[in-house]
This record gives sequence, structure tokens and C-alpha cells, in this order.
Amino acid sequence: MRRVAFADKTLEALESEDDPAFSDAVIRAFRIRMQSIRAARDEREFYALKSLHFEKLQGNRSHQHSMRLNKQYRLILEFQGEAEDKTVVIVGIEDYH
Repeated sequence: MRRVAFADKTLEALESEDDPAFSDAVIRAFRIRMQSIRAARDEREFYALKSLHFEKLQGNRSHQHSMRLNKQYRLILEFQGEAEDKTVVIVGIEDYH
């Protein structure tokens, strides 16, 4: 994945600034996941890492994927474009409990 876009400016800022809405552990996990996303060639690498719990969502969110940040929070992603020009859009961080 070469390109990353953010659906929200708050998420983009979270890579370099802290946000009181999230704990330090969630922010740290987010930054680690962002490094992985930027380094990956494509989403198949996420499926290979079982610890990410990378999965395609269902229903009205079937165009989105999620990966685990910790036991409570998941990072929501969308993929736009084709093959080598694919962009990962960071949609949000959601509480799954």
C-alpha cells in the first residue's frame, strides 16, 4: 500500500498528536498499525498476520475491512482503486464492546 488517506482530519492528526478521546494504548496501537499499512504491498499481507484479526465487514459495511488495535478497539479501513494504485482510507476507530 503506497497511499493512505483519512476520512477524518482527527485520525490523520492522531499519527503525530495525542487525542484525549483515546487511551495511550489505543494511540500506540494505531501508530503501529499505520506503519504496517504503509509498509504493506497489498491487503493479503494483513490476512497473513493472524494477530491483526483483519476481516471484511458484512451487510451495509461490506465495502469496509477492520483490524484489531486491542481487545476493545478496531481500525476501520476501505480500499479504493485497483491493484498498484490502491489507496487505503482510514475511516475510523470503533469500540467493539
